[in-house]
Amino acid sequence: MPPSTLFSPEAPQPIGPYSQAVTAAGFIFTSGQIALDPHTNRLVGGGIEEEARQVLENLRRVLAVGNASFADVVFTTICLTDLAGFQAVNDIYEKAMGDARPARTTIQAAALPAGACVEIAMIAWKGGQ
Repeated sequence: MPPSTLFSPEAPQPIGPYSQAVTAAGFIFTSGQIALDPHTNRLVGGGIEEEARQVLENLRRVLAVGNASFADVVFTTICLTDLAGFQAVNDIYEKAMGDARPARTTIQAAALPAGACVEIAMIAWKGGQ
C-alpha cells in the first residue's frame, strides 16, 4: 500500500506545506505538533504545561484518524525551547501516555514555530493496517 496522508478536522490545520500525518509500511508518522488550538489555529496561552497538554491532545486526535492511540506509539521526539521545562513536560507526557513507554528523544531548540515552547512528533506502528 502506498503512503497516504491523514487529516483530522479536530486538530490544527498545518501552518506550512506538510500533512498532519502520513501512513507508510504500517507506520503513522505525525508531523510535529505545537500547541495550536484547533478551532482558532492560534497558540494556547498558559505556559509550557498548557502547551504540552494541547500538543498531546492534538497528537491524540491525529493518531485517532489512523485508528491509533498512544499505546501504538513506538518513538517520540520532543523539542523544547528551554530544557528547564523538561520535568513539567515529562510529567504531563507520562500521564497522557499511560502505560506506553515508546523510545524518545528530547532536545532543546533555539526557537519553534509561532513562538511555541514545546513541539512533539510521534511514530506509531499499526502493522499491516
